[in-house]
Amino acid sequence: MAPLEMVIYGAGGHAREVAWLAQKCSTPVRPLVVSCFIEDAPIPAGACLNGIPILNLDDARLRHSGAQVVAAIGDSSARADVIRRAEQAGFTCATLIHPGVEMSEWVEIGVGSIIFAGNIVTTNVRIGRHVHINLGCTISHDAVLGDFTTLAPGVHVCGWVHIGAGVYIGAGAVIINGTAQSPLRIGEGAIIGAGACVTKSVEASSTVVGVPAKALARACSSAP
Repeated sequence: MAPLEMVIYGAGGHAREVAWLAQKCSTPVRPLVVSCFIEDAPIPAGACLNGIPILNLDDARLRHSGAQVVAAIGDSSARADVIRRAEQAGFTCATLIHPGVEMSEWVEIGVGSIIFAGNIVTTNVRIGRHVHINLGCTISHDAVLGDFTTLAPGVHVCGWVHIGAGVYIGAGAVIINGTAQSPLRIGEGAIIGAGACVTKSVEASSTVVGVPAKALARACSSAP
């Protein structure tokens, strides 16, 4: 069987991790090969990353027109931008889920999303498009993750938490559960600092840090 060809938009540390994930997702029944990384910055001739060529978008389109693309970019708005340009160039989007992920059959996952090793996703969970769930996260019942949201390593999302589009949740953060009648909501574009413990809803486009998590401006105003 001819392998599924994939290109990875991005050429940093996260891109190398995504390439490794893609290798783990390849099976004899569904072989997968990463053909190149795509980089927008100037690229030296013959540049490679872990033995995989780095190309600009135009060259990748010409050489690998039948490939699928995933974006290996942590920033939500930048990820949305490169996906838009990759689709305009004719690429379709791939979804990558590590084979060791623990997940029930009652989980919906949007196209382009990436779920790394060590994750547990329980039941009645909705994950949007181009969501990144990094290493060692847990997502409990009735959680919703909006498009282009990013969970850094070690994030724990409890039940009845609704996360808007383009949210970034830093490493080790914990989102305490809401209820069926009143889900805890993280507004669109919010940033949750690493190690934060979120105990109540967070406004859109705000940044919260600390234990318990507070808006960054309030946290700073209390400093001596």
